[in-house]
Amino acid sequence: MKILFVLENYYPNIGGVETLFKNLSESLVQRGYTITILTNQFSKSLSRRESINGVDIVRVPFYNRYLFTILAFFPAFKLARQHDIIHTTSYNAGVPAFFAGLLSRKKVLITFHEVWGKLWFDLPYMSKFSLSLHYLFEKFLLLLPFYRFIAVSEATQKNLIGAGIIADKTKLIHNGIEYDKFALSANKGNEATSDHYKFIYFGRLGISKGINLILDAVELLKEGRQKFRLTLVIPSEPADFRQKIIHIIKTKKIESLIDIKSDLEAKVLQTEITNSDAVIIPSYSEGFCFTAVESMALGIPIISSGKGALEEVVNGKHLTMKSHDGEGLAEAMEMAMANEWDEKESAKFELEDSIQKYMALYNSLII
Repeated sequence: MKILFVLENYYPNIGGVETLFKNLSESLVQRGYTITILTNQFSKSLSRRESINGVDIVRVPFYNRYLFTILAFFPAFKLARQHDIIHTTSYNAGVPAFFAGLLSRKKVLITFHEVWGKLWFDLPYMSKFSLSLHYLFEKFLLLLPFYRFIAVSEATQKNLIGAGIIADKTKLIHNGIEYDKFALSANKGNEATSDHYKFIYFGRLGISKGINLILDAVELLKEGRQKFRLTLVIPSEPADFRQKIIHIIKTKKIESLIDIKSDLEAKVLQTEITNSDAVIIPSYSEGFCFTAVESMALGIPIISSGKGALEEVVNGKHLTMKSHDGEGLAEAMEMAMANEWDEKESAKFELEDSIQKYMALYNSLII
């Protein structure tokens, strides 16, 4: 079977979407599927076409995500005629993938990671006008008659149905990880020698990730008696957003409490996580959250907002913010430093389970 993935971003870009589709596409190749990725060439250093672990990657140089929404239709339509199924994702890639499938008469699946609805208007760093456009674009995307809407969590599936998608057109497939890759490399090397409590945030630079709340909380705690440090592991792109974060840190005069690291290799990132005392996830919402699942696999406690799928996914030793603001996060951080954790039986989200469900769905489409 030949499957075309139309994705706004793909490896080496960082994020949960990229993790999902890299794991999925490479696993499918190992099982005999032919996989092509159509994605954005977000950096000039990337090749227009290459093969990584058997996955054929075609990059188009639109750079801007909005141009990708409009112009990716043309290469998507050309590639669609050479494939059996098209699989895309929310948000920007969904439109060109849908119309490429419509004109080539190929079934199009879309994985929805989150459905925001009016939550768009609560997000920071963007104007009300821009947020209104994103809100309307999401509503438009949900009106397109994709063959199936795949939800990566129960929370997302519930929101899809609440947004008007017929329940029978939705399919729940949790994301998954390979736990063997996280097997107790969780040796907390610096714990015995450090007199500072170590918090870490790692993930993409997104307006929904609650980074603003992290900076507010650090500012509130900076005069406290408890010693702590925060490591922010964020990508170098988008550069303007990264510079905005650095400017806010300087304005709040909290540079001495924060270490910023970027573009770490997987093993180096894993070491940073396992040398930390707690992971912070104060997102406005999460459709699944690889950060949480990977942290749990490494045995590191989590402070989360509990929003979206976080209530469903976060297990083990954890704390949930009592209010979704800087004060709520600062209070949870103080509780973590006092070792006042809640406990919940850990759940696992195995990659193999996810792959098997995707394969069953794909195979059902060509019978």
